[in-house]
Amino acid sequence: MQTPSAAAARFQPSSDNSLLVYFDHPNPQGTSGQSPKSKISDEANENVRRLAQLLQSKPIAGVRNLHPAYCSLLVKFDAQKWRHDDLEEKLRGYLEQLNDVQLAPARSVEIPVCYGGEYGPDLDEVAELNGVTPEQAIELHTSTVYLVYFLGFVPGFAYLGELPEKLATPRMATPRRKVPAGSVAIAGNQTGVYPFETPGGWRLLGRTPVAMFQAGRDGLSLLSLGDHVRFTPISRQQFEALSEANPVPSPSLSFRAEQPDALSSAFAPANASGCAVEESLFDSSPPCDSVPTFPNSAQCPSE
Repeated sequence: MQTPSAAAARFQPSSDNSLLVYFDHPNPQGTSGQSPKSKISDEANENVRRLAQLLQSKPIAGVRNLHPAYCSLLVKFDAQKWRHDDLEEKLRGYLEQLNDVQLAPARSVEIPVCYGGEYGPDLDEVAELNGVTPEQAIELHTSTVYLVYFLGFVPGFAYLGELPEKLATPRMATPRRKVPAGSVAIAGNQTGVYPFETPGGWRLLGRTPVAMFQAGRDGLSLLSLGDHVRFTPISRQQFEALSEANPVPSPSLSFRAEQPDALSSAFAPANASGCAVEESLFDSSPPCDSVPTFPNSAQCPSE
């Protein structure tokens, strides 16, 4: 008899050398003929993390990389060693073991944020769009404990959810060419922090002086899958004091060619960056088209 996790999982080839494992409960197909959209849940994301952890502890020869998303795990494999159907059968055996996987207790992380002004140029507009004051928008954003669903887009960018319904706001129609590092942003019912200066289409509410990714830090990325995150408001003076006390070194990213038989690791926060890192067993930067859609979801922050 299948476990509930095994019975609920569905498989879909993504390319000639990758297979998606979904733990979602897709919404029924609409009358427009569009494909069903994935429904996000904490249970589904927990199963994603359980399977990734199990594959890390019991690796399959020929499986190269694992890319977790909200409710799916993209498994990349050596096409000379595996066919989709054969790998699916192998993975179904792993699904039978999910109930025995013990995830580490969630870490609680607080991120200080200076809201509004030059640090949060979209705060007033977000408040207006949602019929609240800027102060109420800040209260809403800081009232929730967010789950780190996965990391991707750039090293150290964590997709956090879900925003309070009253604060959910579509992404910008035209992305900015430059979003400063440390910018705290929202899109749809997601929120996140830009670790580096990049293009971005999410709406900026504030900025944190905390470095989300540092090459010289044990763990590299401040956040990892399954963490619980809360934002706390600080004044401009506090922001400047924290920035001076903890100067952030200029980011320096180096990439290497992916090793043919290196399985990327799921739960080493140091490698949950989207970069191919030496000794890495996990790559947590799924392609954007593997990310299920929230209502008004922004998908990738650069869009």
